[in-house]
Amino acid sequence: MNLSTNAFRLRVRLLNRADNSVLWAESYDGGLKVAQLMEVQTDIARNVSSSLAQAYGVIFQADANLHVANPPDDWAAYSCTLSFYAYRVGVDAESRSSVRACLEKAVVRFPTYATAWGLLSLIYIDDYRFEFSGDPAESAAALDRALAAARRSVGLDPVNIRGRQAEMVALYFHKEIDAALKVGKQTLTINPNDTEFMGEYGERLAVSGNWHDGCQLIAEARQKNPGSGYYDVDLALCSYFSGDYTQAAMWINKSPFPSNPIYHLLAAAVFGEGGYKIAADREVAWLNQNQPDLVNNMRQVVSARLARPQDVELFLGSLRKAGLGVAD
Repeated sequence: MNLSTNAFRLRVRLLNRADNSVLWAESYDGGLKVAQLMEVQTDIARNVSSSLAQAYGVIFQADANLHVANPPDDWAAYSCTLSFYAYRVGVDAESRSSVRACLEKAVVRFPTYATAWGLLSLIYIDDYRFEFSGDPAESAAALDRALAAARRSVGLDPVNIRGRQAEMVALYFHKEIDAALKVGKQTLTINPNDTEFMGEYGERLAVSGNWHDGCQLIAEARQKNPGSGYYDVDLALCSYFSGDYTQAAMWINKSPFPSNPIYHLLAAAVFGEGGYKIAADREVAWLNQNQPDLVNNMRQVVSARLARPQDVELFLGSLRKAGLGVAD
């Protein structure tokens, strides 16, 4: 730390003690008056937590590269959480199955591990929203499992962010939208620096019909933590519903998710509405080949995600323009 008469400069480094490599470094400048020190203290805390401790931040990236042959029980449980975030990069069904099994074993062996319960709930939510069996009973069971696991997490630790995130999303898909948004608002107050949650809450706000506030939160989350491509996809959705199809196409092309069926569904709508025929044909072909159950139940799939009927009809109309047959 360097001091002058009226100002200071603070240099911070995060080292990996295993090999002394520098994982992250930053410098901060500020004045020495009390009000200035209080302000810069808050800014530094917010910046450090966003850069280092986020789901896709510096520490996660370092830990994700570790390979432990025979980890002890506690490390094995923690490794399940790392595996969850690695899975979320592509959300393919095969990885989801293995991560689900890992987390289910973790909560049996460590029944008070609130974060594992929260992540397991998010896996069950993905079972609901990314697998399209067409069986309402099976879908309802997956959602019930998700809500139960989320509530177990929050019961163990009322301020666990992943548990509260899972509870919010499960409630939303359960059509308890006001309750979901209430959980979201409370949780953002508890931890305003968790960009993973900020982006998810922003998406829930947006798709519930509050596009302005929701999209602002998503943009803020991306600015603070650009490591996750989910924000790009969400911003494509925001641009689409604002009528800027050129911008929507830019965002959808920025961070592709080849295994995520909803990514392809959104891409088809964006390209269809924007008049990008070749790109739209490509997405339609992918959906018909890889997700026939989704294609056969598009109205149900879209209605589960968009709360307002006018948003549902706009989106389905774009899918028709892309070349998908949508039942009235």
